[in-house]
Amino acid sequence: MKENSTERIPTRDECEELMARYAMLPNIVEHSRQVMRVSLAVADHLKDGVSVNRDLVMAAALLHDITKTRSLKTKEKHAASGGALLRELGFPSIAEIIEQHVVIQNLDPEGAIEEKEIVYYADKRVMHNTIVSLEERARDLLKRYGVTEEIRTQILRNWEQVKVVEQKIAGFLKTDIHNALQKIA
Repeated sequence: MKENSTERIPTRDECEELMARYAMLPNIVEHSRQVMRVSLAVADHLKDGVSVNRDLVMAAALLHDITKTRSLKTKEKHAASGGALLRELGFPSIAEIIEQHVVIQNLDPEGAIEEKEIVYYADKRVMHNTIVSLEERARDLLKRYGVTEEIRTQILRNWEQVKVVEQKIAGFLKTDIHNALQKIA
């Protein structure tokens, strides 16, 4: 484990072990790995003098869907249950990011870039294990989850937040977001 100023952050290998321990389905594991790659592409292309905790971004991206497999059966909200699990495991900073990877809270469009924004945005750019446009991902979410008008409205409202986060992130990057993401193998 690596030390953060106040807590330990699991290494990549430790995250992979947690993903296996909590029996994440292979497709969810692949999605999480791609979200990690997108998150790190953002973190690695920040302007000089702008920094985030790269290890925290990496771990939170890998673990953001830690309870998604079980939620397919239980119908629990995987962002909340994943956050609770990581908090129980002693990773409150990761828990906070996981809790906000579906719907971000307390977004400050004018504030400093935050790890939670990077993981939230990366998750919205990855459909299954493929990097897609925000528009394509929104269509996919509406198709898969928009079973009621209320849910469709929530998805569309959340998508307005995603656009704000994308614009905020773009202001902290030394390259265009699409150029940064094209470099992912």
